[in-house]
Amino acid sequence: MKKTVNHMDNNLETAQQFVEEMNKKISGHPWRPVYHVSPPANWMNDPNGFCFFKGEYHLFYQHHPFSPEWGPMYWGHVKSKDLVFWEHLPIALAPGEAYDKNGCFSGSAIEKDGKLYIMYTGNVWTGPDHDKDLQQTQALAVSDNGVRFTKLAENPVIAAAPEGDIHPHHFRDPKVWEHEGQYYAVIGSKTKTNQGQALLFRSPDLINWEFVNVMAKGEGNFGFMWECPDFFHLDGQDVLVMSPQGMKPEGIYYHNLHQSGYVIGTLNYETGQLSHGPFQLLDYGFDFYAPQTTIDNKGRRILIAWMDMWESPMPTQSCGWAGAMTLPRLLRIKNGQIVSTPVPELERLRENEVYYTQVMVEGELALEGISGDHVELELVIDAQAASRFGLKLRVNEERGEETVLTYTRDDSLVSLDRNRSGQGPGGIRQAEVPLENNQLHLRCFIDKSSVEIFINGGTTVMTARVYPSEGATGIRFFADQPIQIINLKKWDLKHAIINFN
Repeated sequence: MKKTVNHMDNNLETAQQFVEEMNKKISGHPWRPVYHVSPPANWMNDPNGFCFFKGEYHLFYQHHPFSPEWGPMYWGHVKSKDLVFWEHLPIALAPGEAYDKNGCFSGSAIEKDGKLYIMYTGNVWTGPDHDKDLQQTQALAVSDNGVRFTKLAENPVIAAAPEGDIHPHHFRDPKVWEHEGQYYAVIGSKTKTNQGQALLFRSPDLINWEFVNVMAKGEGNFGFMWECPDFFHLDGQDVLVMSPQGMKPEGIYYHNLHQSGYVIGTLNYETGQLSHGPFQLLDYGFDFYAPQTTIDNKGRRILIAWMDMWESPMPTQSCGWAGAMTLPRLLRIKNGQIVSTPVPELERLRENEVYYTQVMVEGELALEGISGDHVELELVIDAQAASRFGLKLRVNEERGEETVLTYTRDDSLVSLDRNRSGQGPGGIRQAEVPLENNQLHLRCFIDKSSVEIFINGGTTVMTARVYPSEGATGIRFFADQPIQIINLKKWDLKHAIINFN
């Protein structure tokens, strides 16, 4: 290996000082998440480098430290011992080399020889059109302790996109893994005629890479670019996760600007091709993009995504910050689909339990002790003969604010409606969810500016950012005919971000 170089120290120090000073001004903002990761200040997007290293979980993220808008990308950094309580660390990567001077774009991390390697996309604008005038290459940085990184002298380790029907400039977001003594990376791409695809590369040492094949390619309504691919083996099957840009709506689905989902199949490591089934969504809500997974020391496959959406209004930008991450979700495959559940460690956040059983609801009902703006709800509803029922979260009756989850029996649809959620974008997202023994199981995580709803054991998940007033703490249940809440538990959830509010 060549001697490593590092030209980014000054950029990192300047950025870190700016963020810390800005954080003092914005701490305690009423929309600041209590138990979701968000930036100390300014802009956050894609999770990067999610990994388990030397007994701790590390999560990096795309970060613009100088503005609450997207800009030249740095890598922000948090770590946790338990996926619950997170500590902010110094910014890990800064642009500045010839191959990444306009941004250290998304990537992943892997342990090798006791060190943590980051593989990321170096971005350079070659003209004013950021869709056409760009050069993207793949680079490495290494750390002994997982905190301070040095870029390799060999960079860029993949200097150009391969030949063939592969767009020469849109070539980004490597996810790296090891298989049978070789390292592999899947990289997001598109064809020259704007079909999304994923490219597979192989290396003996993380530095010298060869192109293997187009792993998978979109056909039909499968987007014009696949961003942030991830690949892993789960429950005996291979899974390719990607975020296709530009899928057109189909019925009740694909109404976000861009989607995030997966296909299940089998990768032939010799040919580099993935045979797979149909595309399925990972989340049916509004705000979920660029998911990335890791495997931990317990053998669990865990996912975190950016809890926002491109080109969607973000009211917190006017307050000096933007962006948050979803809760960590445990993945498994059941009946040909991925089931996502909150990692069980999140139960450590619970306090002040309130419990009800066998509550009848007709019309609209509020229950004493069931309210809050950073709480968890767990409930089972017997639908009985009702054709329409649900619950309202973050309710402020005086201001007419509410975020509404409704189940309609005739079409077996769950609808998440944020048209009256407060500031920010509105809209409705839907998913088809059959009742189980005429019951609907819900687990709802409410934070200061988000809701995450896990339905029927995580077979369907719906996530949304919401921006209500501080007084919007009400929770109400409703039904057009009598329903029974078989059991209901509510907990307040503790603060989980260690070194800032």
